[in-house]
Formats: sequence, structure tokens, C-alpha cells
Amino acid sequence: MRTVVGETVQPCPECGAEIRVDSRFTTWCAACDWNVDPARPEEKPGRLAGARRALARRHGEKLLAEVMAGGTLRARRDLSSVLAYTVALVVHGMTLALAAGGIWFVVRGWGGLWTVPGVFLLALAWSLRPRTPRLPEDVPLLRRADAPALFALVDEVAREAGTRGVDVIAVDAEFNASVMTYGVRGRRLLTLGVPLWETLGPRQRIALLGHELGHYGNGDTRHGAVVGTAYRSLTTWHFYFSPTPNPTTAMQMLINLACLVPCWLVQGVLMLLDRLTLRATQRAEYLADRMAARAGSTVAAVELMDRLLVADSAATTLRREVNNARVGGPRAARKTEDPADGLWERLTAHMASIPDHERERQRRAGALRGHSVDTTHPPTHLRRACLLVGPPVPAAVGIDDDRERRITAELTDARGKVARRILRDGFEG
Repeated sequence: MRTVVGETVQPCPECGAEIRVDSRFTTWCAACDWNVDPARPEEKPGRLAGARRALARRHGEKLLAEVMAGGTLRARRDLSSVLAYTVALVVHGMTLALAAGGIWFVVRGWGGLWTVPGVFLLALAWSLRPRTPRLPEDVPLLRRADAPALFALVDEVAREAGTRGVDVIAVDAEFNASVMTYGVRGRRLLTLGVPLWETLGPRQRIALLGHELGHYGNGDTRHGAVVGTAYRSLTTWHFYFSPTPNPTTAMQMLINLACLVPCWLVQGVLMLLDRLTLRATQRAEYLADRMAARAGSTVAAVELMDRLLVADSAATTLRREVNNARVGGPRAARKTEDPADGLWERLTAHMASIPDHERERQRRAGALRGHSVDTTHPPTHLRRACLLVGPPVPAAVGIDDDRERRITAELTDARGKVARRILRDGFEG
């Protein structure tokens, strides 16, 4: 065994090839893939979750094959989308029927026993009603007056994506970013996770914004108002009919038996909606990645994919920081009240120190396990491969040092609040 710049080199126990070893990361062999994925993450149990994972991988592979064969990706409404809207309207129609039935019972049986089922039906319909998301209340929120330089950058990326900007930017502790529409007026919210944002370079940040803003115009049926609220209603139904685990009384067993068929029916409708919407959702992710490349460049978009693959390393680092703060006692706790406590600088330094062979291992492991952000996203290695189809695209949105400094200054207070929260409450991402 010999040492190479902070690493050691040893022979692979499987094929004898020379492999590099960094004590912080998994030891593996690039020649034969020995130990490339020693500890696959636990998959969420349940038939529905398993079906969603399988569908995500199947549709992601099929769409990538179409692109590599010379096909084009574009947002469009197809028969599946129409059928999904139909199913969603039926779901909302059932909620409306429950409300109408509850009103009928209450009016006809006012003061009598029929009022009881009427109130029950009204309460049930209320819990199943279509609900628009609200602004989060437990994270820093930025308006245009709070962060003019950041909003100007978002607006520029949005124009490149052929859409408008956002109304509010939320800053949270997730290694992620997202967009959504909230309120009855359809306002837009962009959520930036500080752990991800802080570890990205300027071009990668623009690619991230391009991906998120690209979602507003790429035909993602599942996250629209009609189908998205139907999903929430069906999920509520599924919760109501889910059997009690390990029943101990005859009554619990009887209730489980009575709920068996309704639970299967609701699960079947959820799986049907998955099949009808997942192809459009997968296409929407690929299109959002294309917008990431257009805004920040193909190179930056690919680097963003690689950063998502090593999210576990960021999570491990933040948990270690939390443990160090807690072991330090009150004195360390007082230090976390300083917005410039260096948490994000230490995280960024760690992510920059990840060697290339660990990034390559994560890419190969992701391909083996079908790694994706969640069950609606194509596996990350497929998204990366799709970005590399065709000639590389240069960045359409520019950023200079002055603009970067102004954006950093605008986020200083929020990043400090998120850092203190992580060190106080822990990191769950």
C-alpha cells in the first residue's frame, strides 16, 4: 500500500486493480465495481410506493431512449392527460356529492337524528376539499424589497424560460429547491434550500433556478391545480381506509375487514392516476433540466446533477456539525447565535474536497439502484445522460462578481437563521 496526496492506494481484493482509498468515503474498485454500492438506502415499504418507483424508472428509461434515438421532448397534452383530468374531476365530484348529501340530511332532519349523518358527511367533505397550498410560516420569506438582486436574477432566468418570475422566495434547511403556486390568486413561491444553494457555484445556481422555473411551463399535469388537489383528496381517503396495524381486538379486526375493499379501490385509483400522469411528469423533469442547461450551460446543469448525487455527504457533514455544537455545551450554543458562524463555509469546503472517484462511485451506484430525488423524478443518472445528448449549450444568463456579492448580502440574514435552526434542532434532510 502507498500514499498519494492524502489518499492511500491499494489493490482491489476482487480483481487486483489499483484503487484509491479516502478514509472518509467508501472504498471501491472502478475496474470491476467491487463494493460500488455496499449499503443501498432502505426503500419505503408498500405496494403503492414500490409501483411508483418502478414506473419512474421505466418511463425515465423510455423517454431517454426516445431522445437518444433522435426524438424531441416538448410539453403537450395527450390522451393520458385528458383521462387524468377526468379521473380527478370524478374524485372532486365525489367530494361535492358528500357535501350535498350532508346538506340534505341536515336540512331535512334538522333537530332530529338525521342531523348526525349530515354533520358527519359535511365534516368528511370538508377534509377532502380541494385545498391550495399556503405560504410556509416557519422559514424566512423574502419579498422583492428584501432581495432586489436575487429577484432580478430570478426574473431574468424566468424570461429565458418563457414565464414570469415569483412573488415570494422561501429559504429553508433542505438540500433541495422547489416551486409551487399558492393561494386562490395563483401566486408563485420559490423555495431555496440553503444547504444546496451554498454549495453551488454561480453557474450551477443559475442552472438550479432554470430547472425550477422551467416547471411552470412544461405540461406537468400531476402538479396542476385539478389533478394535484385530487391526489391530496385520494391520499386522505387512503389514510381513512388504511387498516390498523397489528389489531388486538375483535372490533379492530372487523373494521379492518370492512375497510379492505375501499382501501383497495382508493389504492387502485391512485395507481391509475400514477400511470396516467407519470409520463408527463417525467417529461416535465427532462424539460426542466433542458431549461437548466439553457440558463446556466450544459456543464453547469451536469455539475448540478452530480451535486445532487452526493447529497448524503452534505447531510452527514451537517449532522456532524450539529453533534459538535451539542457536545460543546452552552458556549458552543452561544456561538451558533452568530450568523457568520462558518457553518456554510465548512459545508462548502467539505463538498469541494469530495474526490472525483467518490463522485464516480455515486454515479455508478445511482445507476444500479435507480437513484432519484423522489418517485416522480427520473433516476438522476438518466437525467444526466439526457443533458449530455447533443452538443453542449452555453449559458444564456450571466452573473458577475458584483451581482453575486449583492445576492449573498441579501441572503445573509436568512442563511444565518437557517444555520442556527439546524444547529439547534438538527438536520433531517
